[in-house]
Amino acid sequence: MTSPIRIGLIGMGTVGTGVVRVLQDSPEHISRQAGSEVIVEHVVVQNPGKQRSIKLPSDKVSNDFARVRDNPEISIVALLLGGLEPARTLAIELLKSGKDLVTANKALLAEHGPELFGVAHEMGRSIAFEAAIAGGIPIVAAISECLTGNRISSIRGILNGTSNFILTKMEQDGSDYHEVLSLAQAEGYAEADPTMDVDGTDATQKLALLTHLAFGQWVPWASIPRFGLESIDQELLRFADELGCRIRVVADACRSKDTLSLRVGPALVRKGTPLAETQGVFNAVSVAGHAVGPLFFHGLGAGQMPTASAVVADIISTVVGRSAITFSQSGLVGTMPNPATVVSGSDSPSFLRLHVTDQPGVLADLTGILGVEGISIDSVIQHPAENGENGVPLVIMTHCCSATAIDRAVRALDHNPAVTSPISCLPVINE
Repeated sequence: MTSPIRIGLIGMGTVGTGVVRVLQDSPEHISRQAGSEVIVEHVVVQNPGKQRSIKLPSDKVSNDFARVRDNPEISIVALLLGGLEPARTLAIELLKSGKDLVTANKALLAEHGPELFGVAHEMGRSIAFEAAIAGGIPIVAAISECLTGNRISSIRGILNGTSNFILTKMEQDGSDYHEVLSLAQAEGYAEADPTMDVDGTDATQKLALLTHLAFGQWVPWASIPRFGLESIDQELLRFADELGCRIRVVADACRSKDTLSLRVGPALVRKGTPLAETQGVFNAVSVAGHAVGPLFFHGLGAGQMPTASAVVADIISTVVGRSAITFSQSGLVGTMPNPATVVSGSDSPSFLRLHVTDQPGVLADLTGILGVEGISIDSVIQHPAENGENGVPLVIMTHCCSATAIDRAVRALDHNPAVTSPISCLPVINE
């Protein structure tokens, strides 16, 4: 066995504590996997005197970043801070000082990935980020290592456990959105400010990273269409159930010859399919490759130990050299010779929920608007109004149509005087 590998940690919150715990609990196993003993040489925290659930020698913990950055014995640093700053500045300093990085910060990479990857390549360093996407699910390694012989045509996933927990509880208990959100916060599944989870930002940042890995194309995460949970109500869930579906927040990326279709938001998913049966705080990712066919990954997408598992796996991969080999290819940004045109969403059937005035000729008028866009109708459901003020609820299921056509149709329907409330339009996923 070779000389010990000395690592540094920046941040020892929930995930950092889990990383140290994994390293302390299984030193022989880690050493066998890495081919060297892995030693936590120094940890940088904001408050060194804070009481923690794990024990480290007092001289190994400080608030002095230079003790990691300037220590030549430390070759790998786990950057476990959230947010954009000071994480970005610290990452650049660490790379320029010759350190390889491991991080779980998806927001940092989604926002500053091209810059950070560029610095890493310039310095001959690597950045490993398995823990930034879907927690303990090894989706980064699967795409960037195991599936490199495949042309990937699609990635589709449930990438945010908070939103999935909310939808599952609404579905099971009949509670409304705000009630379940409060429960998620009380149980620690949602932050005090849950905006990034419930408005689709978190899942969109992860999808941007997966798109880079799978299709070799960097798409700014903020340009990807994303939709949140606020409009999901019990009536929508009941209609979905009647149609044999569940509603899930799905991150979707599909590549054709010339286009890359991207979208994050609620969708109807057929019951019995793996995504529909993903419950609670679990994450799931399906990947389709031309040689291997469809694959499905399922597991805990967040939490201390699942995320720590991914961080430690990245540390080991960096020690043995896998990360450097993988990053030399997957970390390249802007080198794709013929990038695909990015479009909003892929062709699919659509689910429309409208509230309309109860008058003769309304249905014919509305379906005529769809016909103008070349959208054919699969089925129509109409139930008595639950609230007379909102009009009669009407559900229209379409056959497969383009996202642009359905968007134009929805805008036209919204301007129709017979429509009495905002229209809900969700894609339908049948696989």
